[in-house]
Amino acid sequence: MFIAPAALLVLLVVLVPLLWNVWMSFHRVTIIYSGEPFVGFRNYAGQLTNPEFWAAVWVAFLYTIVTTAVELGLGLGLAILMNQRLRLRWLLRSIVILPWALPTIVNAMMWRWIDNADYGPLNALLTQTGILHRYFPWLADAHTALWMVMLADIWKMTPLMAILLLAALQAIDPSVREAAAMDGAGGWTIFRRIVLPMITPILLIALVLRTIEAFKVFDIVWIMTGGGPANSTQTVAVYAYNTAFQDFDFGNGAAISILIALFMMLMSITYLRTLGRKGA
Repeated sequence: MFIAPAALLVLLVVLVPLLWNVWMSFHRVTIIYSGEPFVGFRNYAGQLTNPEFWAAVWVAFLYTIVTTAVELGLGLGLAILMNQRLRLRWLLRSIVILPWALPTIVNAMMWRWIDNADYGPLNALLTQTGILHRYFPWLADAHTALWMVMLADIWKMTPLMAILLLAALQAIDPSVREAAAMDGAGGWTIFRRIVLPMITPILLIALVLRTIEAFKVFDIVWIMTGGGPANSTQTVAVYAYNTAFQDFDFGNGAAISILIALFMMLMSITYLRTLGRKGA
């Protein structure tokens, strides 16, 4: 009886739309065709043989690998720094968490302004320091647009990784490291042989969460570039949105979203099995 309201909410908000989405993925559902015939796996087969789908998957994979790796490395470095006995440690922690506290839409709008080709602060800084000789259209160039979006994501999400890893570092009993130091172990040895294995469970959780979030990224990409230019920033989530709500092909859009979920499940299982063995 106590969990019934929450269970009903989950049923209405999660399960019902999920089942409806699965049903649409096996039917032809478009804005101009209302017959909705059963097409089986035709929508899935069509996407798996569609070069545009695989191009979007590649963009999402590249986005996931780069942002997750950089955020993990920077987050671990910041966590180690914030775990030191510094005079203004509370101020450092407050500053670090600010980017993550900003709403994604605010973060995306801010970075779109920073990267503006006409009056962006980034171009002003680079030209005034002599690195560039003229303003560059960072978000309008197919070679740089995706990297600028990834930079915005790294700036926002690194603090989350840092806070998670800081909590893991603070859970380690200081006497363990002190005993290792008394036995002659150096700083790198202590980190590699003691600290890293002890924070591996939290590290694994952070890695899986960020991988899932990064692979299905939509909001920051849509606000900054809309998937352009020339689909260079079109992740698979943006591609699903364009298919469903711009091409009005809801059957194929639903199939793409199911494929996204399957990809994320596969990546999560791979992480859990690989890093779980190492943690063990």
